[in-house]
Amino acid sequence: MLWNAFLIALREIRRNLMRAFLTVLGIVIGVTAVITMVTLGRGATTAIRTQVSNLGSNLLVLRPGAGFGPRSSSAGVPNFSEGDAVALREQIASVAAVAPLSQNSYSTIYRQKARNSTVTGTIPDYFGIGKWKLEDGRLIDDDDVKKGAAVCVIGQTVKKELFGSTNPVGEKIRVKGSSVLVVGLLAYKGQTGFGQDQDDTIIVPLTTMERRLKGRTSIHSISQIMISGEDNSSSDDMIADITALMRERRNLQGSEENNFMLFDTRQLAEALSATTKVMTTLLSAVAGVSLLVGGIGIMNIMLVSVTERTREIGIRLAIGARAREVLLQFLVEAITLSSLGGLLGIALGFTFCFTLSKLIEVPFDFDPQINFIAFLFSATVGVLFGFMPARRAAALDPIEALRHE
Repeated sequence: MLWNAFLIALREIRRNLMRAFLTVLGIVIGVTAVITMVTLGRGATTAIRTQVSNLGSNLLVLRPGAGFGPRSSSAGVPNFSEGDAVALREQIASVAAVAPLSQNSYSTIYRQKARNSTVTGTIPDYFGIGKWKLEDGRLIDDDDVKKGAAVCVIGQTVKKELFGSTNPVGEKIRVKGSSVLVVGLLAYKGQTGFGQDQDDTIIVPLTTMERRLKGRTSIHSISQIMISGEDNSSSDDMIADITALMRERRNLQGSEENNFMLFDTRQLAEALSATTKVMTTLLSAVAGVSLLVGGIGIMNIMLVSVTERTREIGIRLAIGARAREVLLQFLVEAITLSSLGGLLGIALGFTFCFTLSKLIEVPFDFDPQINFIAFLFSATVGVLFGFMPARRAAALDPIEALRHE
């Protein structure tokens, strides 16, 4: 009986194909929107976690001042010293590696090409903390730091802008008037969660930065310190230990506020992911309203169908069809309409997600479970909004129905 009801439903849909399509358009839009929002939200969350993890493993960043970005308060606040980095490495048990950084933006020249690039002076531990991979050449080593060697490692953006298709390893560039030999090319890393291009970088030994480029005039020349914790360490405990040590080394009294900031990338990833999930849920709920609108459209068109087929219903009842069979027929027709809309919405959602994920450069994370839930919800909408027209059809009096013109 169900199969026959389904075949009759398909026949009625084919008779009024355009009307059926317009009826389920709300369902199609709703399912497509929900799937697109959820899929892109999952992809954005994955992208955020990947970008933040690319900053480093279990990473803390120590910077002077009371915050980050344009509103940070760092005026008059002293930088760190190399001694601070040594103290962190030796006195905090949960610290795996420490890399002091001295950064500035300098003009860099190679033959006829020139541009401003971020130059970072640091030590070899920096590459391990930041999960940098080498594409060609070698990294800076301890011997380079001891000698203050005029060598550097460059990122992919610098290579592209200055060297084009030329292999930069073994070539010399001028950085703030000093000739520096390129000994290594870093692998592509991409942008951070803040939109900063990590590949637009030139890395030199810390001593080279201080002696040749900056000309150190103070022991407090370290603009930030990157700290990597042990794999199983608690970031909260490590932050507490580092805070206590730095307050002591910076001679801060009990009532004084910290004049430094600890930035935890793991907590940032969790916060950004939570925000993305909330926005995805909100947008999906708004998109889900289209499903309800589509359900109302199905109910209206089914009521029209009952009116148009009143005489047909009367004939069925007159020759022995039971009321529940008539109810089932119209209910199956409503469910078929909404289910077809759900399937079309899934197909469109897949297409939109695949296309948009390429355009906005987020991973394509298509979840079959979300598609099943969206399809099930669309079928449920057909049941809920198709029941009243089906019940009205089943409740018709055969005699009155046969008299209907």
